[in-house]
Amino acid sequence: MRASILALLKDRRMHGYEMIQEIAERSGGAWKPSPGSVYPTLQLLEDEGLIASESEGGKKLFALTDSGREAAEEGPDAPWEEAGRGVDFEALTEIRQAGFGLMEAFGQVWKTGSKEQREKALTVINDARKKLYLILADED
Repeated sequence: MRASILALLKDRRMHGYEMIQEIAERSGGAWKPSPGSVYPTLQLLEDEGLIASESEGGKKLFALTDSGREAAEEGPDAPWEEAGRGVDFEALTEIRQAGFGLMEAFGQVWKTGSKEQREKALTVINDARKKLYLILADED
């Protein structure tokens, strides 16, 4: 995360949300960092004096300091590219569609179903989660 933020800020000043979007775009969708990893890293980099922030339109805009620019030049130019290497994007699309479809069906049951139907749906979701972990454990 650290190297990606420094590399992005070599190009221009950015808000945290912009960084999340840029990394997702530049990695071809293979990596979309969470706010929970981006914002603490931004704070750490600011505490270390590698970046500085200023408020603009109610948001923090981050830029490299001189020492941050030195650190960015020493680091990789595009660390997010590693996230996209070896990714089967067709399979990734299928996985996303299946996950979104599952959550859409669950949401529909939750919004319109009876209490009994909701309980059954919750059991299905919890069973599916357990079965997925069992796949990793090579168990049936």
